Amino acid sequence: MSATHQPTPAFVSSNEIRTRFSRAMSEMYRKEVPQYGSLIELVADVNAQTLQASPELRAQMERTGELERLDVERHGAIRVGTPQELSTLRRLFAVMGMEPVGYYDLSVAGVPVHSTAFRPVSDAALLANPFRVFTSLLRLELIADPALRQQASDILARRNIFTSEALTLIERAETDGGLGDADANRFVQAALETFRWHSDATVDAATYDALQKAHRLIADVVCFKGPHINHLTPRTLDIDAAQDGMPARGMDAKDVVEGPPRRACPILLRQTSFKALKEAIRFTDAADTSNGAHTARFGEIEQRGVALTHKGRALYDELLAQVRSMGSAGSAAPDYTTRLQQAFVQFPDTHTALRKQGLAFYRYTLSAQGQAQAASVDASADLEALIAQGLVHAEPITYEDFLPVSAAGIFQSNLGGDEQKHYQANAAQQVFETALGAQVHDEIALYADAQARSMAAVRAALAGVAA
Repeated sequence: MSATHQPTPAFVSSNEIRTRFSRAMSEMYRKEVPQYGSLIELVADVNAQTLQASPELRAQMERTGELERLDVERHGAIRVGTPQELSTLRRLFAVMGMEPVGYYDLSVAGVPVHSTAFRPVSDAALLANPFRVFTSLLRLELIADPALRQQASDILARRNIFTSEALTLIERAETDGGLGDADANRFVQAALETFRWHSDATVDAATYDALQKAHRLIADVVCFKGPHINHLTPRTLDIDAAQDGMPARGMDAKDVVEGPPRRACPILLRQTSFKALKEAIRFTDAADTSNGAHTARFGEIEQRGVALTHKGRALYDELLAQVRSMGSAGSAAPDYTTRLQQAFVQFPDTHTALRKQGLAFYRYTLSAQGQAQAASVDASADLEALIAQGLVHAEPITYEDFLPVSAAGIFQSNLGGDEQKHYQANAAQQVFETALGAQVHDEIALYADAQARSMAAVRAALAGVAA
């Protein structure tokens, strides 16, 4: 008798698992940080007003598919303490179709971590749900006191930030090539535990104070059972309107928006936040339920613009350097916004200029007119000429990543604005990638590939061949 054939169970797509997880994370964070709900409502109102006021923006976002992803778009941030924690997070995010993109050495800005962003990388996956998690690894070697450094290392070595079920399901996904529906739901709930807030510290008050004095972020990473998500960021289409609207909804907004100034053609990333909340915690030597306070979690908002080329990034960095050379105090200076606007007059602010000067990345598609006339159009014609004739659309490719200066500014403003630790500039990407267990993607190469694929598809369509 032949064995009965057992059909392979259908796997849930990584896009769907990512969407389930980001929704569950959002629900959990809303319960933990009630002001997050107010932030989401503010962003929804601002986005609705912006789209109503700009039919052209709405039409562009509809053409690119970005309108559908806008309401679900979030990025989170998490900080871990050991290479093992980081490499396991890489495996956990892989189940959701998220890969490490970019390397950020924040020690040059006085924050003792280096980081990557886990996110989807393909065009289709980004449209499905661009959920991303900025993930930082504590650099214990930057703790100056050897005894305190060893103590922090010993504390981290004793904890396990993943549930046994999460580890089992990660292994199952790796072995089987995916997860079925029930396992996917179990995975989401088990993975969520890693990101949950714990008000019980794992150390006594004296240890917490010593680590806090070394750097507030060190205490945040080392002194708790898990790394806890410290913000969950929605995307706004007008960050200045959102910044202005925060105080009326009871949110203590940071002083300035980090990143480039307001522009007709937004570039890269702009971020702001309400300041971190003071939360009651209990130390291991406490008799009562709350004998201490910890400040870490806050509410961030971001506005995303077009991704810049290497040439564009070089100009961006040069202009930021000019702003800093105009005076000290960085973004804390009273005239910082004015200085920023003055410097960035030198950065072209039309998409035509950005394209022609090779400063930003675009996705090219045939317009309806271009499709109708494709047979009579020279496939090797200049793309700018085809755009001018209305035969080709050039849509800005959204920047999906982060700015080291912007991220560090947000970190500092929420860890205590007066605290500045200066570490010797020491990019340690190889060390980070060894801890991660993989190389990070070069984010600019990803944008260049997306642009090149779209150009090739346009050329192929005009030549009458399949792309």
